[in-house]
Amino acid sequence: MYHSSTQRRHWTFRTEEELSRRRADANRRFRCKVVANGKVQQNDSFILEPHEELTICKYYEKRLLDFCSVFKPVMPKSVVGSACMYFKRFYLNNSVMEYHPRVIMLTCAFLACKVDEFNVSSVQFVGNLRESPIGQEKALEQILEYELLLIQQLNFHLIVHNPYRPFEGFLIDLKTRYPLLENPETLRKTADDFLNRVALTDACLLYTPSQIALTAILSSASRAGISMESYLSESLMLKENKASLSHLLDGMKCMKNLVKKYESPHPEEVAVLKQKLEKCHNPELALNTNTKKRKGYEEDEYFTKKSKIDEDEWTDDDFIE
Repeated sequence: MYHSSTQRRHWTFRTEEELSRRRADANRRFRCKVVANGKVQQNDSFILEPHEELTICKYYEKRLLDFCSVFKPVMPKSVVGSACMYFKRFYLNNSVMEYHPRVIMLTCAFLACKVDEFNVSSVQFVGNLRESPIGQEKALEQILEYELLLIQQLNFHLIVHNPYRPFEGFLIDLKTRYPLLENPETLRKTADDFLNRVALTDACLLYTPSQIALTAILSSASRAGISMESYLSESLMLKENKASLSHLLDGMKCMKNLVKKYESPHPEEVAVLKQKLEKCHNPELALNTNTKKRKGYEEDEYFTKKSKIDEDEWTDDDFIE
């Protein structure tokens, strides 16, 4: 259950400012580390600012969702949601300058398939990349190298509660206990669109899955000109609990504002930032200071084979469109 989950205790935050602070701290820690190592200067032009890192994350989050949407066999929504959540959590505490989001996003999807028991082999998984067999093998090697790092950075909290199950629950409830709405299924398409849009925001780090699901349904109803006030007050028994109702409505309003103010990164801006990012990941510069962790090594006696490839041997163009 969500209310006793690690997601609620460790990965649900009070404000957007707290998320911004965590991302800024991750940026600062990495800057301090590489400056202390003498590899860069504080004012080097290719070092990314926190807001630039966020733009890069937004770009790769969209690439992650696009990759999942055309995945064969069809990837369940719960797997997509878990992969997206892993990605968001990872970059709350890590910098894109240290761990390339191109590899992390695929590792998130690969791990989500395992955790949600979506049975695809590693060969099937990388077969969804637009690459030669050799290129797919190289990508798989990197994914496996980063898998342990990802699990560690998630603090081994791998169970994700997505809004899709409560969404279906609310639809069933509307069908059985709310006769004022003749056909709740008419709300599905617009509600699905809302869930797809909200997945690009930080809503899953700020609100409960049931809040997100209910907001999707009420937003869909509102767009269709359907009032659902009596469902909240009577069916959900919030009429006498004005504080809870007010809190719920405030959260919904904030969530809608998150969706409304979300802006996809501009291609020109992304192109410039990706040049900076690739500079950070240039093997000659070697800003990735924690090689053992990046390769999936443990601190003591457990070792994996040495990587045969570099990150720049496959690119964003290798994703299936």
